Amino acid sequence: MTGSPSTPTTYAPTPRTTGSRARERMAYDRELVHAVLDDGYLCHLGFVRDGAPVVLPTLYARVGERLYVHGSTGSRPLREAGREDGGLPVCVTVTHVDGLVLAKSTFHHSVNYRSVVAHGLAYQVTEHEERLMALDAIVENAVPGRAEDSRRANPKELAATAVVRVDLEEVSAKVRSGGPSEEPEDLDLPYWSGVLPVSPAYGAPIPADDLAPGTPVPGYLTAR
Repeated sequence: MTGSPSTPTTYAPTPRTTGSRARERMAYDRELVHAVLDDGYLCHLGFVRDGAPVVLPTLYARVGERLYVHGSTGSRPLREAGREDGGLPVCVTVTHVDGLVLAKSTFHHSVNYRSVVAHGLAYQVTEHEERLMALDAIVENAVPGRAEDSRRANPKELAATAVVRVDLEEVSAKVRSGGPSEEPEDLDLPYWSGVLPVSPAYGAPIPADDLAPGTPVPGYLTAR
């Protein structure tokens, strides 16, 4: 989902989304930001608690111009996101490592990556239908096909589950690709240089100990 035809093709840079280093790698293209977000399911949610920074890993999904983040109603930051006086200031980051860049010098070793950083206010989702939609989206983002192939949360489980949303407004992407940068005087050194590609790998599904014998493995798992 990339929005209506009138939606701008880029996000407007702000002081918080303008990098101080490697600015040539910064990007604000909406389709690129969405592609990076849609290619993952684990984010890091950063906020300030009692004057100190806290960063929590959690599942997420993008639906249009919103990120939905899953958590527990017992989580203090998610409770603070439901305050009547405003949302919780947060920073959400998503990163994919695509390769280890090996140069002839240790200084020029690097990583090929795609990342997105989103700043904004997190608000707790309280409307019932939106919560159900967001939870389905989070499950589907991690394992496409799974939401329709499992029991949805009952009222007790929903009461223990928190969902917050963050609007995608103050957003940037950063990408590095390609081989190593070498010093001219290092080119003749007898060390291998190049890129070691990195990609996620899924193993064979392992059935639960109490799974009924003969229960087939869903096709959406064997196709991964």
